[in-house]
Amino acid sequence: MGLLQYVLVLVVLVVFDLKNAFGSLRSSQSPKSKKHQSYPASRVPVSSQVLGNTLQKASLSQSLDYRGFAQEPLGLQEKQVLQGPVKPLDWRFPTVPEVPSEMAVDFHLRQPVTPSSVAIQCGENRVHVEVQQDLFSNGELIQPSGLTLGGCPVVGLVPGSKVLFFDNELQDCNSVLMMTKDELVYTFALTYTPEAFAGTPITRAGGAVIGVQCHYQRFQNVSGNALKPTWVPYASTEAGEEVLLFSLKLMMDDWSFERPSNSYFLGDVINVEASVKVYNHVPLRVFVDSCVATQVPDVNALPRYLFIENHGCLVDAKVTASSSRFMPRSQEDKIRFQLEAFMFQGGSSPSIYMTCVLKATLASAPSDALHKSCSFANGWLAADGNHQVCGCCDSTCASPFGGLQWEGKASLGPVVVQEHKKTLAGLQ
Repeated sequence: MGLLQYVLVLVVLVVFDLKNAFGSLRSSQSPKSKKHQSYPASRVPVSSQVLGNTLQKASLSQSLDYRGFAQEPLGLQEKQVLQGPVKPLDWRFPTVPEVPSEMAVDFHLRQPVTPSSVAIQCGENRVHVEVQQDLFSNGELIQPSGLTLGGCPVVGLVPGSKVLFFDNELQDCNSVLMMTKDELVYTFALTYTPEAFAGTPITRAGGAVIGVQCHYQRFQNVSGNALKPTWVPYASTEAGEEVLLFSLKLMMDDWSFERPSNSYFLGDVINVEASVKVYNHVPLRVFVDSCVATQVPDVNALPRYLFIENHGCLVDAKVTASSSRFMPRSQEDKIRFQLEAFMFQGGSSPSIYMTCVLKATLASAPSDALHKSCSFANGWLAADGNHQVCGCCDSTCASPFGGLQWEGKASLGPVVVQEHKKTLAGLQ
């Protein structure tokens, strides 16, 4: 019994001590309980105090850690990195490269020079003309079939040379006789028309019209006294230097400059200037004899539209009721006309090529049925005011008088004509 009682007393003491330990723990956690309750120090075991202080410090440290985490979400290392110096950004948006402005180029169109490749010999009743095949002194030999003297073909080739010659009567080859106070002058037109390369529709040579003249003193007896003809180099005679260049140009609305664009819309007006360039020649007047429009450079291609015909009658206004017309003449070596833009129906290309036959006469010669510029506006009117010469535009124009004239072809194109884009307004 004594041992059992001793064990029970020991258990009661242990339980009592555990109760005091838990009470001390609650008092350490609650400030109110610490204020109103006190236990003797001798009654509190050392282990309970250590346990209470340890738990209190752990609770306080945990509370500080939570508060610090809420205020500073980044760690110490990240905080140091952010507080350190930050390197500025080097990246920038790419800049658009500047397009270098075009420098002004000192450009001058090289003008053709008068060739010195023709020689003439005038006899009592004949004219002998020799022409070098290198007519333009550029190394390109002309074809004999493209060279004529007033419509007469080349007689032959000088043996052992590249020289073509003509030998004809003074009254042949459409020569024109003019009489002045002191001279009799026979004038011929030496014409070169380039031919296309064999098997191709193209050519890289320009045409030329050269005036050839024979002068005779009126006070000499030509039949009794033999003349002393001499060879006259082409470049040294004023009478023979007659190279003519015919051309067509697209012009601005005010006719002040050449138009830089060849694009038009239906309804626009195309301003065209025909001109003849004269080199050491007497003043000339130019005419547009005929003009045809095609979709390709070939003048014989189909479809084709002849809008100037019958030696200078602009028929487009009469046939289509357009505003096409010749402008009043302001210069003898130029003639201008307006053509209302059009397209070929069902055509595969918007391009138009114009090919015109141009003629030049002496500026002192009056206009006639074969040399005129006529427009239709409730009747035919002439650009120079001589309306009578336009009376044959509704029939066939012919003239019994054959005056001196020069003829050449000029082309223009491609001229691009487009339709306006159509939009429907009011549709959502």
